[in-house]
Amino acid sequence: MGVQFSHPWWLLLLVPLAGFAIYAYKTDYRLVGGRKKWAVALRSAVLLLLVLMLSGLQSYSVIHQKKVVYLVDRSASMQDHGEPLEWINKSVQHKDNDDTIALVSAGLDAAVEQKPVDKIPESLRLDASLQREYTNLETGLMLSGSLLDSKSGDARIVVVSDGNENVGSMLSAGKMLKDRGIAVDVLKASETVVDDVAVEEVKVPEKLYQAESFYVEVLLRSNIKGQAELRVYEDSREIGKQTIDVTTGENRYAIKGLAKSTGLHRYRAEILMNGDKQSANNAGYAFTRVDGPPKVLIVEGTQGTSGNIVSALSSGLIEQQVIAPEMLPTELAKYAAYDSIVFNNVSGDQIGGRQMDMIEQAVRSYGIGFMMAGGEDSFGMGGYFKTPIEKALPVSMELQGKREIPSLGLILVIDRSGSMSGDKIELAKEAAIRTVELMRSKDVVGVVAFDDQPWWVVPPQKLTNKQEVMSQIQSIQPNGGTDIYPATASAVEEMLLIKAQRKHIILMTDGQSAGNSGYDDLIEQMNHNKITMSTVAVGLDADVNLLQNLAEQAKGRYYMAEDETTIPAIFSRESAMMSKSYIVEKPFVPATQDGGDWSTLFADGVPKIYGYVGTTAKSTAQTVLTSPEPDPLLARWQYGSGRSVAWTSDLMGKWSKDWVAWPSFSNILTQMIKWTFPQFTASPYDVQTQVQGNTVQIQVTGSDQEEAPDQLQAVLTGEDLKEHKVDLIQEAPGVYSGEMDVDKPGSFLMSLTDQAGGNHVAPGSGIVVPYSPEYRLSEGKSEDDLTRLAEMTGGGCWIGSIQSSFSQQNPAQARICMISAICCSCWPCCSG
Repeated sequence: MGVQFSHPWWLLLLVPLAGFAIYAYKTDYRLVGGRKKWAVALRSAVLLLLVLMLSGLQSYSVIHQKKVVYLVDRSASMQDHGEPLEWINKSVQHKDNDDTIALVSAGLDAAVEQKPVDKIPESLRLDASLQREYTNLETGLMLSGSLLDSKSGDARIVVVSDGNENVGSMLSAGKMLKDRGIAVDVLKASETVVDDVAVEEVKVPEKLYQAESFYVEVLLRSNIKGQAELRVYEDSREIGKQTIDVTTGENRYAIKGLAKSTGLHRYRAEILMNGDKQSANNAGYAFTRVDGPPKVLIVEGTQGTSGNIVSALSSGLIEQQVIAPEMLPTELAKYAAYDSIVFNNVSGDQIGGRQMDMIEQAVRSYGIGFMMAGGEDSFGMGGYFKTPIEKALPVSMELQGKREIPSLGLILVIDRSGSMSGDKIELAKEAAIRTVELMRSKDVVGVVAFDDQPWWVVPPQKLTNKQEVMSQIQSIQPNGGTDIYPATASAVEEMLLIKAQRKHIILMTDGQSAGNSGYDDLIEQMNHNKITMSTVAVGLDADVNLLQNLAEQAKGRYYMAEDETTIPAIFSRESAMMSKSYIVEKPFVPATQDGGDWSTLFADGVPKIYGYVGTTAKSTAQTVLTSPEPDPLLARWQYGSGRSVAWTSDLMGKWSKDWVAWPSFSNILTQMIKWTFPQFTASPYDVQTQVQGNTVQIQVTGSDQEEAPDQLQAVLTGEDLKEHKVDLIQEAPGVYSGEMDVDKPGSFLMSLTDQAGGNHVAPGSGIVVPYSPEYRLSEGKSEDDLTRLAEMTGGGCWIGSIQSSFSQQNPAQARICMISAICCSCWPCCSG
């Protein structure tokens, strides 16, 4: 315990004060005795207290334990984390034995890098997983404060940051820390200024009509001069390019475009300039909807087989685009350009898992239509069992209780070598489990995994307990090398003991076999015993020639799975193909079951059908036409915000030759597809969005003619396909608002639903969360809040480069260190 003076020179007044007391005692003759002594003493005490007050008398306690938490800003604008660590490592060398240190890092979120310890760790590291696209020092300060107890020592936080906070409020956290007696010292990192030109904003008209010309307005901000190239894209198609002269500050440009295609489109502006050191801010986005005739995307499994569909749609004046499955868009926003999607005999192994997810979301959340037409590679024969596409369809791929299916003996030979680690082995296990789910209790299944030796995960057995078999499959873990022959030979040996009408092996590997001899005798044995084998090559490193030859000689099929997400569909397809009962090839006249508003289309009768793929109608689906089995031939239903149709025969003429020759065919097919179109041609709501930090504020205003629902819900889907549901509260008649936090920038599709009834109330729209504020050109205002934070909590602030903190002390820090040396040896500030 001790005292100190902030203005000690005022203590010089004590000399004349003492003289005054003596003089007063000797010259005051009015008082005598004790009264005189008390009067002089009281006057002197008042003057003494006045002098002590002017000199800034303070008491202090010597605190022997200090608790310090270092908070390091690890957002994207803090490019070098080596210097803060070097500074911290030097600083902690000044700690006493009882002092504790901790280390916290912050981006959008915060994480503890080092828990409080009293011994210096061998190395302090900054390697926690963080969202670095934003700076939220408030979260970091609150987490740091939770590690401190100001009642049992000197507690303080040392912040190392450039101060570019764009989420939260460090000052709000500072007020709470001040109330707890926790000081915050600040080391302000100097901002690294790089030559940069950025796309600040992109604007397009909110609504366009087909064939309308318009301008894409682009706002650039730059700190350098020079010539650059500005490009503008509609979806992935370049619609304009211009060479421009960029000056420092704001630059505005407009590039003319023509709205050629209907639907929702995303426009992207990019700037390319020599000398630009920051590429993360070189693009900006905007959405608009182009009104006009509807457009249909036709995906054909075999090239040139969609002529009947194209002719029918053309006769109905409906625009269409035909693509191969491999050309399906990989961005959800691009599906919004179409009113409906038609799969024409497309196999599931031709489509990646991500594209399946996108199509399912496009139908469910954004009202885009979907139709699947049959063929030998479609529905169950295409491997769609338990896929997102099956979810969207009004029929399922299972044939439970339908008809007698030949018994099946199936052995899965799965590569589990080290190269299969990660998603590959997980997708292989998912594929095996789906296959087991498709099989019946009388079927026999076996699973052998191999590296350089085979391991029977599931010895061949009847499927009396599917759950146990699936649990055993989940136990497969990657390890070791690759030797295909021993596992294949073991599978054939076990298959010879299985009694089943059909025997099949599926071999999957991603590598080269250690040995390639002995297969001729093995294939001969398989052919003699009517055992077939299909092979799956995962990736380009697989032994393609060997797998192709094995599949061909064993009378199976060969698959190249460049996209590993297609593995489950391949296995499902193989399981279905082993049961030819999925395909029903016999002539019949379809019967109308529940035609609804389509009854008039078939009132005069329908032509004969010669084949279809067997499916099962879902409980809430509307089965319009059926076969004698009865299996659904034509079914439809509402799926979320969208509609889908299943036509289980083909549209190429093999099974439907009488239909495609029928004069009413074009009109009926057009009506099927048109039924799937979105139910809104224009939005009754105006949607406005504003982005602040990582928060998207949404305001929706309904037209006066619409009866306003009590509450709306916005469903937003980002590029990662994660859905975000935002409740929009009605603030005034027809005016709704809500907000959503995002963890990274990007473009989002948005749909609106009536939360009470779950009905889709507007066509899909798009919103853009621009690139992170971390990449915006600095306006030099980041120091103010850091300084106020330090002053508010009683800490010190050092503004300068991190490197200068190793060798210099500014006056503020020197004062802090001087007081700290007297009071509590505050080592964090004295590392210089």
